[in-house]
Amino acid sequence: MNVQYTKTASATSHEKNKGTSLRDMTDAEINAAIASDPDWAEFEPIDWSKAELVIPPKKQAISIRLDQDLIDFFKSEGPGYQRRINAVLRAYMTQRRTG
Repeated sequence: MNVQYTKTASATSHEKNKGTSLRDMTDAEINAAIASDPDWAEFEPIDWSKAELVIPPKKQAISIRLDQDLIDFFKSEGPGYQRRINAVLRAYMTQRRTG
């Protein structure tokens, strides 16, 4: 099987500075290159001043017996099956608490 790879690039300002390392560019030059890059146009500056650090509650290790088909189902969904089982149990708990 013969696989051919093709590299495409847009004509952005970084091509104008070809051979110039980011270390050699000033912050203003880097910001100008970013601003003129059409791939960057959809991104807006993020105001992180009101961001809050959220630390998830500590988990407690337990032993629980579950049906094999249930374990197989959650594992078949990929990595993080224990986290998904926890989310299902949390949704059940929330539903029961709120009525």
